[in-house]
Amino acid sequence: MIDLTIHKDALENAVKRARENKIIIPTFAQLRDPVKNVPDKIKKALHQVGTDEVDPLNLFRITWKNEPRRDGGEYGGVNYIEIPRELTRVKARVFTMVGKWFPTGCHKVGASYGCLVPRLVTGQFDPYHNWAVWPSTGNYCRGGAFNSKLLGCKSIAILPVEMSVERFNWLQNIADEVIGTPGCESDVYEIFEKVKEIRRTRHDAVIFNQFEEMGNVLWHYHVTGPALEEVYEEVKTENSRLFGVFFTSGSAGTMSAGDYLKDHYPRIKVAVGEALQCPTILNNGFGRHRIEGIGDKHIPFVHNIKNTDLVAAIDDNNSQNLLRLFNEEVGHEYLRKQSGLTDEFLKQLPLLGISGIANILGAIKMAKYYELTENDVLLTVATDSAEMYQSRLVELEEAEGPYTEELAARDYWHNLMSMKTDNMEEFTYITRKRVHNLKYYTWVEQQGRTLEELNAQWYDEHYWDDLHKQADEIDRLTMEFNERTGVLANM
Repeated sequence: MIDLTIHKDALENAVKRARENKIIIPTFAQLRDPVKNVPDKIKKALHQVGTDEVDPLNLFRITWKNEPRRDGGEYGGVNYIEIPRELTRVKARVFTMVGKWFPTGCHKVGASYGCLVPRLVTGQFDPYHNWAVWPSTGNYCRGGAFNSKLLGCKSIAILPVEMSVERFNWLQNIADEVIGTPGCESDVYEIFEKVKEIRRTRHDAVIFNQFEEMGNVLWHYHVTGPALEEVYEEVKTENSRLFGVFFTSGSAGTMSAGDYLKDHYPRIKVAVGEALQCPTILNNGFGRHRIEGIGDKHIPFVHNIKNTDLVAAIDDNNSQNLLRLFNEEVGHEYLRKQSGLTDEFLKQLPLLGISGIANILGAIKMAKYYELTENDVLLTVATDSAEMYQSRLVELEEAEGPYTEELAARDYWHNLMSMKTDNMEEFTYITRKRVHNLKYYTWVEQQGRTLEELNAQWYDEHYWDDLHKQADEIDRLTMEFNERTGVLANM
């Protein structure tokens, strides 16, 4: 459960800072359905604010329903694309929501918002005295630094040094301090060690660890989950059934959207993906991989393992090489000729970042494993877009030379058409218990969480439901906070 104890003095400071900086804090309900719930005067003001501007109004763009533009605009439906059968070669329909139209170009800005706001509206975070620390494998610390800037808070971003240069360049202009830890996406332990050091030496620091912060769960449960539901309800036909969802696991926050969908479509399958080079869930394994944005070698504390039905490992070579196929003109020409894909769809392929591509591959494996039909629908998300990986395209060209039709054919047939049902496991009760038990070594032995709470996640049937219900109380506190600042009333 999220601690909602009020700290009066720090809350006074938070209200004062919000008043000074003209900050209005959106509720979960507003981010879930901004068309219906965001006040008209805020919608009107958004037309004058670019999506990437450091303007507090952009807090109201932490939603899947932004207009697909970056120079202002309002809201519409959920941003999503259908991946055509000509590309997937499976009968099931596959849809992915698009994260590019969030501030920062990534949906992780939502997870970080979900973690920061409960602390802010209770006074557990004092924007005058505390620094917000964002440990991350990449996009989460970008979202956290951005939200901190919008809310007038000092921030420290922590991420592995081998993440893409675009992330570091962006952070230099937003975060107050940037720390690179040794390794790549899978080296989460090194991030946690840096957090321990900061806890010992920086008493003004407040750690927002996405892997254990339940605000991450709340945002995805109440915003991402309903957005996926809306996509399905929009695309379904008379014979359709929502078969399941597939999400690669970074902090596992997005898995909470699967919890929401299971509450509304109880028969669906929720599948989790990881890198074949670091198969922690699948094989209690370890290693190094290049699917940027997903972390390994531990099970996130926020992952509700009891609701997970399947794990599939994705070879990082597949997602890396398909990044090039999907973004090079030679690759597009090959796809036109080989699969008959339209120019309209090809223009949308750059909306998929590396983890988004891995999610599509996971959905393909899932469709093949369960032998899905034309009536089945699978949903996933594109966390970010290819915009964050232009340096990776340069590196691939330096390694392999200019992209040719022969390389495009290799990537199409070997990395896409050859998707099989290998490196997958369907969960039983015992499998789920095994994966859940892995949390003990990271969270109880290393990070100081209690054994009682770990057991409650497994044995207490109300644990997750009670957590999800806290959003209503946080929304109430948020509305009280906004009333005290008077910014909305005076807008």
